[in-house]
Amino acid sequence: YSPTSIIRKIASIRGFFKWACINEIIAANPALTLEQPKVPQRLPKVISVAEIEEILSQNLTKIETVIVELLYGCGLRVSELVNLKINDYDLKGKFLECTGKGYKDRIVPLGTKAVNAIKKYLPEREFFLQKCNKKSKKLLINEHGKEVTRQEIYTFIHNQGKNLHKTISPHTLRHSFATHLLENGADLRVVQELLGHSNVSTTQLYTHISKKRLKDVYFSINN
Repeated sequence: YSPTSIIRKIASIRGFFKWACINEIIAANPALTLEQPKVPQRLPKVISVAEIEEILSQNLTKIETVIVELLYGCGLRVSELVNLKINDYDLKGKFLECTGKGYKDRIVPLGTKAVNAIKKYLPEREFFLQKCNKKSKKLLINEHGKEVTRQEIYTFIHNQGKNLHKTISPHTLRHSFATHLLENGADLRVVQELLGHSNVSTTQLYTHISKKRLKDVYFSINN
């Protein structure tokens, strides 16, 4: 098993024995002394601006364009995206409010492209709901009048990655959002707020990507 799998299994074991102790099934918790392996730090996978543009240049539907613009343009997690409601954004004020990990709310700016994508999609959303005689407060509604699921978004993004000959996920677009901001001079604390990270050390991981890419470019020119 990989270190992350072992850590996940240890967490399950600890949770089970903690429950057993609380319910007085056992007298002592044998899992307290379990040691966890160290997880090697992995740099998040990112794609380039050109590759983002290539995805958007495909024959995407209106809702697919919204998905890409919000995952990349706003750096949303896929869970935040599928839970967006119709009143969670202000197209005039160009911002949206989403609920992240730990039920923490944050405000994220909406770029012009994202605003335009939402405006074009909204009439289609209303048409699908009326056609299927359904109601929903969620922003993303498919052609069957149903709320778009995480799996549908994963499948869509994965298929876009195939066109790029890469394996990507919705989180790849979030990673790319953060990396491209830092590469273009954005303040680390600002990126932390945009991503909804509680600890800046999590955001600092993206600075390592920027440095690595800088070295890759340098040595590709000077070799």
